Amino acid sequence: MSKERSPLLDTRHSQLKVNLTAYLVGIQGPRERPEEAAEHLGELRQLVETMGVPIAGEEMVVLREWHPKYLIGSGKAEAIKAVAEGAGAKLIVVDSDLSPVQQRAWEQLTGEAVIDRQEVILDIFAGRARTKEAQLQIELARLEYSLPRLTRAWTHLERQRGGGGSVGGAGEGQLELDRRMVRDDIFKLKRDLKLVRQQRETQRKSRREKPIPTVALVGYTNSGKSSLLNALTGAGVLSEDKLFATLDPTTRRVRLANNQELLLTDTVGFIRKLPHNLVEAFKATLEEALMADMLLHVIDSSHPSAIDQLLTTEEVLKELGADGKETVFVLNKVDLPVDEVDAAALRSRATPNIRTSTVTGEGLEELRTFLASFAGEGLVTVKVVLPPDRYAMLGFLHAEGNVMGEKFEEDGAHLEVQLPPKFLPRIAEFIVSEGKAP
Repeated sequence: MSKERSPLLDTRHSQLKVNLTAYLVGIQGPRERPEEAAEHLGELRQLVETMGVPIAGEEMVVLREWHPKYLIGSGKAEAIKAVAEGAGAKLIVVDSDLSPVQQRAWEQLTGEAVIDRQEVILDIFAGRARTKEAQLQIELARLEYSLPRLTRAWTHLERQRGGGGSVGGAGEGQLELDRRMVRDDIFKLKRDLKLVRQQRETQRKSRREKPIPTVALVGYTNSGKSSLLNALTGAGVLSEDKLFATLDPTTRRVRLANNQELLLTDTVGFIRKLPHNLVEAFKATLEEALMADMLLHVIDSSHPSAIDQLLTTEEVLKELGADGKETVFVLNKVDLPVDEVDAAALRSRATPNIRTSTVTGEGLEELRTFLASFAGEGLVTVKVVLPPDRYAMLGFLHAEGNVMGEKFEEDGAHLEVQLPPKFLPRIAEFIVSEGKAP
């Protein structure tokens, strides 16, 4: 990042969390079902809580048509202003994308900060990205989001500082200077991202040269993907009952019961109403799904909107070109209560599936067995006889293969073992029969 960057955007960003309480405004669009809008508002509530801002109140606005100035009608906007003031809210959060002009109109009306769902998600992402690439991607998304909103940000700062001081009267010259600095930063970030992506592709190429199967965990945010990765691998990935508890892709090598290995990757969770530029911004973590040999689509089977969440995930995967991948559904959190009709509908839609709980351990052994079978595809079953003077090879066979039978006779050790084809030349002289693994 450029060290000469204007502090404007960082100041604006920090103000969203300082001594603020939020008033949430849900939007039921002209062709939206009430229960769907309620789900979205509930999700916004979780997002704002994850952002760390207390909530003073909320309401749902039902629209027959969209309005250009505030997105909703002027009379309703005035009413929301009054209710938010009465609740002591210093931040209004609208559960829909607002244009820069609409945000400016809202802030002029209320005299307070007004943000949309996209800015909430950006704030969460900015605080939780850990890898260099994720940090670059989030900063790029923040800058591209903020560039057309600089005028709004300047007027907001003037209001916060009383209209005087160092910011008041900054004038068009300062705005133009700030715009140029932001554009410069966007250019530098894109250049840095290109370099990081080239490095990641080199790492992927190195991984692909080793014939280890790869499996990506995908699914809606808070479906339990990170908990599942921890249960299967002991990865120690952050796992919380929050939206976007983890953002960066985490890849772990796991050795399975048949002594085979695979690479298991946790990816960022999906969410409804995720803006397209954020899908693009997080393509790095989602690209793991594109590179994987198979997808485990993890679903919170206890959630009342589990099928809608499944469809949202499939829609994003299709947008990324990963919808043709071999996919197995993992119906997670089966320890929690669920409506049996909903559960039956989910099982019918999500096939083939494995039912799991990381709390009780239900289904985990079945999932490990399935992964072992998947990792074992392409193995060759051989019978070998090792003479006594070559018993040193026993350690190699046990370490790299799945020894299914072993007995010692006068002429040596007789073994039946499954191995990747690449190891056959090392034991060719001891093979007495060979065939594909079942």
